[in-house]
Amino acid sequence: MNKPGHVIDKMSVFKVLTDEQKDRLKEKCMFAHYKENEIIYKEGDKPTGLLFLSKGKVKIYKGGVGGREQIVRMARPNGFIGFRALFAKQNYLATAEAIEESEIYAIEKQTLFNTLKNNGEFGLQIIEYLASELGFSNARTVTLTQKHIRGRLAESLIFLKETYGYETDEATLKVYLSREDLANLSNMTTSNAIRTLSSFAREDIISLKGRRIKILDYNRLEEISERG
Repeated sequence: MNKPGHVIDKMSVFKVLTDEQKDRLKEKCMFAHYKENEIIYKEGDKPTGLLFLSKGKVKIYKGGVGGREQIVRMARPNGFIGFRALFAKQNYLATAEAIEESEIYAIEKQTLFNTLKNNGEFGLQIIEYLASELGFSNARTVTLTQKHIRGRLAESLIFLKETYGYETDEATLKVYLSREDLANLSNMTTSNAIRTLSSFAREDIISLKGRRIKILDYNRLEEISERG
């Protein structure tokens, strides 16, 4: 059975809290289950709490011209999502969608803010987490704007490997994105993503089986990414 608040004991950022502060957050921690392709929050929605992904995988994307999406982040278990809008006291600028069955815990925002005000060390822990995420986002922005198509796709495959890891064969990515999602993650059209994947397959850098992608030559993938 899922116990709201168990995340408080699990995440390192909460270790600096007193037992009383932890108990208060646990009382205001709600649990929700999301099916594959179910929306967690939409662009324009108002945050009501700090969201923690306990299980599953989530894509965060922003709508673009002509209905085209741009995936700005891929979330994995044991991390926060939607935190920028919460702390900026703004509405969400992107949409979060489960790409497989996922479990989310939500800590009510006013209780969270009160705890931050009363525990400076906790505030520093949150700032460190946000700064780390910002640095990663900045690096991704450079990749998507400065690299050519092959470099962008290679970097995306490396990113997926670093985020979700491999299956037991130590080669197949442990995430199965549609070609459209892979294109949206790499800032390219779906047709370009399909052609580039096929090119990588012909060069024996990867192998393809439906949505499953097996990396055959990781070093070569890194070379393409670094060359841009």
